[in-house]
Amino acid sequence: MLWPSLILTALACLVLGMEVPTTAAYVICVSVAGPALTQLGLEPLQAHLFVFWFALLSTITPPVCGAVFIAAGMIGENWVKVAGSAMALGVGLYIIPLGMVANPGLLELAEAPGRALFAFVRVGLGLALISYGLIGRALLVMRLAAIIFGLIVVFAGVVLSASG
Repeated sequence: MLWPSLILTALACLVLGMEVPTTAAYVICVSVAGPALTQLGLEPLQAHLFVFWFALLSTITPPVCGAVFIAAGMIGENWVKVAGSAMALGVGLYIIPLGMVANPGLLELAEAPGRALFAFVRVGLGLALISYGLIGRALLVMRLAAIIFGLIVVFAGVVLSASG
């Protein structure tokens, strides 16, 4: 099953990235999970980008989050508060690799530029809605609706490909 495998791979990359440098986390995770992800139907480029992206995200993901500790020290703020802000502002960074899998057209700019542009606009719109829902100042109901609609927009490709 592809999607549970992606979630487990992402968690492994985040945990490994907390203890080892990004390059080492990428090499370890892609060596273990890369072949499995390609056997589950991902293109090699998708699998490598997915693993690399999540290996990079360990710098803002608690509890280790090295970049957050540095930023918190520079401004004299509690690291937990800075980590919450970093994750809210960087929510798109957690969704984009999953969006690349749900919208494989994102990586087909040379072969199908129209499809790539459509996927880019769809993922961009979805991320804008999700970000607005997380950091906007509207009513809670409106913010929740924005988050849900944003997730639907980003991951509509999964539903369309599963039914087709």
